[in-house]
Amino acid sequence: MDDKNASVVELFGKNARLYEEKFMDTQEYQNALDVFCRNITREQAAILELACGPGNITRYLLQQRPDFRLLGTDLSPAMLDLARKNNPGAIFQLLDCADMTTLPDRYDGIMVGFLLPYLSQEATVKLIRDAVSMLQPGGVLYLSTMEDDYTKSGWRKSSTGDEYYQYFHQGAWLQEVLREHGFSVIHEQRKSSSNGDGTPVTDLILIAGL
Repeated sequence: MDDKNASVVELFGKNARLYEEKFMDTQEYQNALDVFCRNITREQAAILELACGPGNITRYLLQQRPDFRLLGTDLSPAMLDLARKNNPGAIFQLLDCADMTTLPDRYDGIMVGFLLPYLSQEATVKLIRDAVSMLQPGGVLYLSTMEDDYTKSGWRKSSTGDEYYQYFHQGAWLQEVLREHGFSVIHEQRKSSSNGDGTPVTDLILIAGL
């Protein structure tokens, strides 16, 4: 793990409860989350969630689809403790997204909610490539990120004063990478939001199927 990733893991671990208080309500993203659920038609579908945090998205998915067999993963033990508390019916484990191909199962859907702001372009391409091998035929991939020119990526200070490295990704680039790996984009959504330091930012959500 390099210094950029280590700083993010430390930041989220230290501020896990603050993050839980701020982001447990997923109302602003329910439309896109519903699209993800609707496009997974198999009953008892297997879902992999990367960087699940305190289990905010997990909770919404299981409310909509109690039949989902969901595995939530994160690099922060503190976040995993909160996720287990918030979702007693789900299974969680410590896992780096870069190691997802070590998991023994294949999935009907992979949920990646706001992990990309902490992944370089190279790491993002690897994640999409790995997702292909981890998804069942017809599987669905959900990606959300903060959209801007990649050259604007850099170190930032959170509202708690902690420093972290944030990457921006552009929708056109992400769609190209998805297409190159055999995905078709099902849903594209943008909304205005604010960054951890209070500056305005555009949230981008892409849902793609194999």
